[in-house]
Amino acid sequence: PQVDSANAGRVLASDAAVFLKKSGLTDLVLGKIWDLADTDGKGILNKQEFFVALRLVACAQNGLDVSLSSLNLPVPPPRFTDTSSPLLLSGTASSDVPWAVKLEDKAKYDAIFDSLNPVNGLLSGEKVKPVLLNSKLPVDILGRVWELSDIDRDGMLDRDEFAVAMFLVYCALEKEPVPMSLPAALVPPSKRKPISIPGAMPLIPSSTSTKESHQSLPPVGILAAKTPLTQ
Repeated sequence: PQVDSANAGRVLASDAAVFLKKSGLTDLVLGKIWDLADTDGKGILNKQEFFVALRLVACAQNGLDVSLSSLNLPVPPPRFTDTSSPLLLSGTASSDVPWAVKLEDKAKYDAIFDSLNPVNGLLSGEKVKPVLLNSKLPVDILGRVWELSDIDRDGMLDRDEFAVAMFLVYCALEKEPVPMSLPAALVPPSKRKPISIPGAMPLIPSSTSTKESHQSLPPVGILAAKTPLTQ
C-alpha cells in the first residue's frame, strides 16, 4: 500500500525505485532486482512481481545471490529505512533483525558442536578445521568462513559462532557466494551490541574483565610487550 498509492494493483517503475532505494542496496543491485522482477519488461510490476522484487531485496541484504534461484531460500524479510541515511548494516540497527540461522538448523549445528568436545563452551580452530575441510570446499572459501564466524576474533568458536560457520558452509555448498563481510542477519543475537570503532579491537579477549586481566598479566604477554613504549 505504501507504494501503490493509486491502489491499482500495480507499481510503476518510478514509485518502486523510490521505495526500493530505501533498502540501502546499490543502484546496480536494484537494477538487477528490477530486471528479474519485471518479467515482461513493461516498467510496471504487478503484485506478484513486486513480491519477487521484495524477496530479492531480502536476498541481497543477507549476502545471497540476486537470482531467481535464491527465491526459494529462507531469508528474513527485507529491511527498509524511512530516512535517507544509508542503512547501518552493523551496530544497533541490526539488533532487531531475525537471525538467519533457523531453530531446526541450530539444533543440528549444536549437535555437531557438542560432538567435537568443546572446552568451556569453545572449540579451537584445530577442532573445527576437520569439519570445515570435510565439506570439500576450496581452502580460500573455508578461510573466509572462519574469518566471518570467529566474530570476537579469539581464535575459538562458541556455539553461536559455530552455527554461523556451518550456515556459511551449507550456503557455499548450495553454490551461494560466501559474503565478504558478515550480513547483519547472520550476526548471532548474543554477539549484537552497539558496535565499537572498527579496528579498535581490545588486545585481551573481551571475555576477561579488566580486573581479571590485571591478575593474569604475566601470561598475557601482549601487555608486557607494550611496556617499553610507556617508559
